[in-house]
Amino acid sequence: MNSPRVVVLAYGSGNVRSAVRALERVGAQVTLSADPDEVAQAHGLVVPGVGAFEAVMTQLRAVDAPRLIERRLAGGRPVLGICVGMQVMFESSQEHGASSPGLGQWPGTVRRLRAPVVPHMGWSTVRPGAGSVLFDGVADERFYFVHSYAATVDPATLLGPGPTTQPLATWATHGEDFLAAVENGALSATQFHPEKSGDAGAALLRNWLTTL
Repeated sequence: MNSPRVVVLAYGSGNVRSAVRALERVGAQVTLSADPDEVAQAHGLVVPGVGAFEAVMTQLRAVDAPRLIERRLAGGRPVLGICVGMQVMFESSQEHGASSPGLGQWPGTVRRLRAPVVPHMGWSTVRPGAGSVLFDGVADERFYFVHSYAATVDPATLLGPGPTTQPLATWATHGEDFLAAVENGALSATQFHPEKSGDAGAALLRNWLTTL
């Protein structure tokens, strides 16, 4: 079987090189690009993200990423968001006290963690939902987080019952429960950095590659 072709979206995010290297190590052919044809044709698209929510959204719009991501998902083509790349999949963020619109793939708002120490920085365990593909074989491992904001409401409860595939939530705790990952058909995302999470992160990326 040929190695899956993955595009890491190039739009100005700061953690792209580590994501490229991590994906290459687990067997993907990786291109760093925002070219619409390459994004459309890749087996998988990774949307990394570091920094402020609104700044990331501005950078994404500059390369027409909202449309590119929407087109992939409409066609059932896998997308993986990482860190702020997960947060922008939600409807909005309250970062810095202002409401900023996201991509709206999931309902819900990203807000500042209610915890004694923020940012949440370091290794934490997670609690995957039953049937998780991403966490197959690594449900008991620790993953590396660096964030001050997170989504804290299960998008499945906001969507309600319906004919579409329901999001599967994975939870972690730092002062309060928050979403560590969501899996929803072609769209998956992690609040932590799998590319910085050692063997556990590598295993998770391998698991994602099996969905391509």
